[in-house]
Amino acid sequence: MEDLKADIVVSLGDIPYNLTLGAKRIEKATDRSIQWLQDHVAVRKELVDSSAQAKLFASLLPVACANQQSYIDCLTQDVASDVHGLAIHIVSSLEDLPDSLAHLPRLGFTAPNSPHDVLTQIALGLDLVTIPFITSATDAGIALDFTFPSPGSQSDHFAYGVPLPLGVDMWSESHAIDLSPLAKDCSCYACTNHHRAYIQHLLAAKEMLGWVLLQIHNHHIIDFFFSAIRRSIADDTFEQDVESFGKAYESRLPDRTGQGPRYA
Repeated sequence: MEDLKADIVVSLGDIPYNLTLGAKRIEKATDRSIQWLQDHVAVRKELVDSSAQAKLFASLLPVACANQQSYIDCLTQDVASDVHGLAIHIVSSLEDLPDSLAHLPRLGFTAPNSPHDVLTQIALGLDLVTIPFITSATDAGIALDFTFPSPGSQSDHFAYGVPLPLGVDMWSESHAIDLSPLAKDCSCYACTNHHRAYIQHLLAAKEMLGWVLLQIHNHHIIDFFFSAIRRSIADDTFEQDVESFGKAYESRLPDRTGQGPRYA
């Protein structure tokens, strides 16, 4: 990991994905996570060039902090100077986060399913968020189309109280002769060089380029989404902007109607 010169390295944690930890399992998982973290820190200290090391984020177990107290004690006492952030696997772990760890940045592996989920998790205290729904949307042939804060009165949908969709299903034959971009005023490569009709044709023909262009566009939309979130927080309007976004857009992404490239 040091040879790769990563910015962040997440310590090993005994994380049972999609399973609930029982009392006995929590105790074992806590002991393992403490040992792995201490071993990791010990190895890092043996390296000659410590100044170029990746920032170490410790994985919290997917339970309340009170249920992993010995691990919390390790973080706040034994390795406090060696840990630069926390890796969060369920947001409920933040509810009783001790003040001694509150200053650390938090990276979420919480798999939000929509931009609404992202905003909720940021409001709960996450600083960095993984976004798997970008790829799942692309795989489904959906071009993301939303802005933060919401478009407000500029949108006909908003004026009539009808929530806007979070994306466009490019499998629809209605795009077959549509020469407009994937999203209005979008400056991404896909939107400035191609139109909906071309991308819909690529999907129908099972050409991989169709999904590549969609992924370029979807990443662009998410980049601007997070830029706007940072501005909103800096302007101290985040809470109002989140409320407006929730009213303006549908709560979930459009349903999948076509098969992705892995099924082509």
